[in-house]
Amino acid sequence: MNIHEYQAKGLLRTYGAPVSDGRVVLKAEDAKTSAGELDGPLWVVKAQIHAGGRGKGKFKELDAGEMGGVRIAHSASEAAEEAKKMLGRTLVTHQTGAAGKQVNRIYIEDGSDIARELYLALLVDRQSSRISFVCSTEGGMDIEEVAKNYPELILSLAVDPATGYQAYHGRRIAFRLGLEGKQIKQCVSLMGTLYRLFAGKDMEMLEINPLIVTAGGDLKCLDAKMGFDGNAVYRHGDISELRDTTEEDSKELEASKYDLNYIALDGEIGCMVNGAGLAMATMDIIKLYGAEPANFLDVGGGATKEKVTEAFKIITSDPNVKGILVNIFGGIMRCDVIAEGVVAAVKEVGLKVPLVVRLEGTNVEQGKNIINSSGLDVIAADDLKDGAEKIVKAVKG
Repeated sequence: MNIHEYQAKGLLRTYGAPVSDGRVVLKAEDAKTSAGELDGPLWVVKAQIHAGGRGKGKFKELDAGEMGGVRIAHSASEAAEEAKKMLGRTLVTHQTGAAGKQVNRIYIEDGSDIARELYLALLVDRQSSRISFVCSTEGGMDIEEVAKNYPELILSLAVDPATGYQAYHGRRIAFRLGLEGKQIKQCVSLMGTLYRLFAGKDMEMLEINPLIVTAGGDLKCLDAKMGFDGNAVYRHGDISELRDTTEEDSKELEASKYDLNYIALDGEIGCMVNGAGLAMATMDIIKLYGAEPANFLDVGGGATKEKVTEAFKIITSDPNVKGILVNIFGGIMRCDVIAEGVVAAVKEVGLKVPLVVRLEGTNVEQGKNIINSSGLDVIAADDLKDGAEKIVKAVKG
């Protein structure tokens, strides 16, 4: 689960991390009042969407000259006008794709006098199973480009969970970032604060880009992105309240209501599978035969007829889907339950694209009988290879 920048900064502020004063604006008529509550002399107006690259983004509805979802204003009135220009419009960045995201919230904050821009992140290192700090002197840039072209400028530092964060972690980061004097002490304290926040709130990612050194020589978190483990959010009521469902894919949001593991993709073949590993293999073999999966969908081992029905309806609601492959290997999951769900869903929403069904395992004969006696125009498959070949052929014509 991701949250907005202003929400992330609210959490940082609560934990004592240094951030600029700011106000969130939800309605254009409130922009001037909110901007007027800040001291200036510079105001920074930021579009709030769950995507990076806002500063280089473009608004679909504005003139080509009016670039960027992050703008500098020199008065409260100018800040309010910039906020009004952005609210309700669609911002396109390299992370949103061509469709972009509608800007429903604006964050106005005091400008900062920047001497240096640095990069800092905390994330879960899947190789070491530890929380790791990642830092670089090249702040404000796409860290992927820095990693590709200048890997020697990036430090990755894992924290042993047996000891937790220690002061030497912060000192090592400070020295790598070229900090000196009081900045070293500030870095040691800030890294400890961020580590406690990251671990305490079950985060997956915390990125500060840039972490700045101000003209006065102090550290400040100028931007903040936070992602949380969706499986742990139930333990943090304060975090779950920050969820903005308007930023999420409608199909993924609907799937979460039925405890379905669904991720929307850009392909044309919808997939319904039981088991994450089999789902990955199904997507791979679809690509092998020359097509692209439209989704990842694991209905799980204990799916009911109703759950399968909803899963099928979610797949068919995607306008990009040109064919559907149902691939079930029944162990805990029963093939007859899948068959009943598919039949019920097709009767409810109709079937306008080719459907290939491969069933194997528990109650497979009952499942096949349900499909065969339903009167549906279904293409049967003997195994995964056969199913992939048939659905790609049906879609490609």
